[in-house]
Amino acid sequence: MSIALIGPARIPALGFGTFQLEQDVVADMVCAALAEGFRHIDTAQAYNNEEAVGEGLRRADVRRDEVFLTTKILPEHFASEAFIAATDDSLKRLGTDYVDLMLLHWPSKEVPIADTVGALNKLIDSGKVRHGGVSNFTMDMVDQAQAALDTLLAVNQIELHPLIDQTRMIAHLARKGIPVEAYSPLAQGKVMEHATLREIAATHDADPAQIALAWILTRPMSIALPRTSKQQRLAGNLAAAEIQLSSEDIARIDALGTADGRLVSPDTLAPIWD
Repeated sequence: MSIALIGPARIPALGFGTFQLEQDVVADMVCAALAEGFRHIDTAQAYNNEEAVGEGLRRADVRRDEVFLTTKILPEHFASEAFIAATDDSLKRLGTDYVDLMLLHWPSKEVPIADTVGALNKLIDSGKVRHGGVSNFTMDMVDQAQAALDTLLAVNQIELHPLIDQTRMIAHLARKGIPVEAYSPLAQGKVMEHATLREIAATHDADPAQIALAWILTRPMSIALPRTSKQQRLAGNLAAAEIQLSSEDIARIDALGTADGRLVSPDTLAPIWD
């Protein structure tokens, strides 16, 4: 199966997400995902599972340079020196000399974006980080981050699934040439019971999760990060890349998104959304 490589960073369009996985299954699931054919693993310091992700990488019969590895740092470490130190901590926990992508996990309410991105530039220059990006940034924040970064932003990782309307953000990123990376692409399981998605899935001999992923991947410069704790679901998630949705299918799914479809918006971290 061929998975598209997206944007200047050449990111595999389907990645394996590790958010909220039970600690005792993370290493097994990372290893199984790589055995199934995934080559993109997403974690974060906030997930408290970097050590287990690193263990899964070491156990897998896949070379490190064949895996696109992402982690993220929270705003409490966004001061320049703290960000560099936090990156070193992540590398130690992951057991690797570098990460392919480092994301600013949420925007800081205190540290200027340019200060943190300045540290990210240094990390990229040093080889500890190959590419830089952001997560949960508004359009204006994306523009500030891109202005401060010496290279192209690899992604803005955002909540994206059929039940949330992210049209404006997607259009803004497209104008800037920045890929969209979708977390919670299955709306934390809500897509499985949605009548429209079930109807479309039936016409493709698929399930609603695969349809949601295929819909995300239909857009140019788009990446999806499905998470599962069931090894038997891995192959199906990968197979979503092969589903060809019709223009009618896409229009029906596009119509499902609403402004109040957001599921992830922690009070202490979330910006004022666009």
